[in-house]
Amino acid sequence: MPMAVPTIQLENHRVRVTEWRFPPGAATGFHRHDHDYVVVPMTTGRLLLREGGQERAADLVLGRSYAREAGVEHDVVNPGSEPFVFIEIELKA
Repeated sequence: MPMAVPTIQLENHRVRVTEWRFPPGAATGFHRHDHDYVVVPMTTGRLLLREGGQERAADLVLGRSYAREAGVEHDVVNPGSEPFVFIEIELKA
């Protein structure tokens, strides 16, 4: 399985902004965030979220943001045939 590609766009004492690019079939690998964060989809499509031994589909829409709290171990997968991109904003302060 290919890996999603993170690019840190900005980081300071308050935030970390990362662009995530997912080729078809790519995944982040299981990870846990130390900070609350906001995701801003740059693509409309479906991602697969694996967490707590379960899988669920997440339908994301370009520009329609959502927020999550820190601490949930999860993996994000692009099960589609097209690339997927989102911006992740971690709130350090």
